[in-house]
Amino acid sequence: MCLIHTPRDSILSMKVVVTGAAGFLGSHLCDSLLEAGHEVVGIDNFYTGTKSNLERCLQNLNFELIRHDITFPIYLECDAIFNLACPASPIHYQKDPVQTLKTNVHGAINMLGLAKRTQSKILQASTSEVYGDPEVHPQPESYWGNVNPLGPRACYDEGKRAAETLFLDYHRQYGVNVKIVRIFNTYGPRMASDDGRVVSNFIVAALKNLPITIAGDGSQTRSFCYVDDLILGILDFFNLEGAIGPINLGTQFEFSILELAQQIITLTNSKSVIEYIPLPENDPRQRKPELSLAKELISWQPKTPHLEGLQRTIEYFQSKI
Repeated sequence: MCLIHTPRDSILSMKVVVTGAAGFLGSHLCDSLLEAGHEVVGIDNFYTGTKSNLERCLQNLNFELIRHDITFPIYLECDAIFNLACPASPIHYQKDPVQTLKTNVHGAINMLGLAKRTQSKILQASTSEVYGDPEVHPQPESYWGNVNPLGPRACYDEGKRAAETLFLDYHRQYGVNVKIVRIFNTYGPRMASDDGRVVSNFIVAALKNLPITIAGDGSQTRSFCYVDDLILGILDFFNLEGAIGPINLGTQFEFSILELAQQIITLTNSKSVIEYIPLPENDPRQRKPELSLAKELISWQPKTPHLEGLQRTIEYFQSKI
């Protein structure tokens, strides 16, 4: 029997904890869980998350919000846990790298401890950053990555890698029911306008007719998954019994950063010009998931057309600017 049901399934109400609930992905996940009829406890220290992301959730009597930093233990009763807490953009996670590493490691230990005590299934929101600047393309789950453990991105990259280790060790040593998803670049409404990620940066600049700044020559490639597709993938994998992961979630529709900027300028009818700055240290040259495992295990693949997702995201930022 599934613990968590997506809105398209029958409802079995559970008490679900979501860390990082006020963030971009966390708030969308809370929406989906509440829509499915679950009782949701959202945890966030509001380092990067905002209450405005939870506007819909706060109107629901099945939602409870707790201000808490998961680097400290928390004692709750629950049936399921989604651990999404951690700043995900380079600007934010490099601002306080020690705290970022603590969130990934101490936070994972504390939430795994909660799962162990309550016998809850727990999912770790890992990242494509565990692959570093990849020498294998696209990146399968079997690839160990190419990460600089001493670079400015290491607090996040190595922190997420350590969290994956902890999840597997808690499973092997204590029998905790764990799941790991590796999330590739995702975009959509509720992205922060100042988080330094290219989609939000480019859209905000374009709407204000300001220069769009590209690191390097813009030839580096990424693949961007729309948030609604990603949340469905997370829930579908959480429902799947007998598979731990890690599993990649993202899209294989790949294009250059320069192409993304040009798409956004066109969609916004912007007068923005493109400017170039040096490429940051250890910035990956390419990033795209191998999705064979996701297709095999949960028959999942993104369905939202890229330009449609971009238009929805642009409309969101238009409403905020």
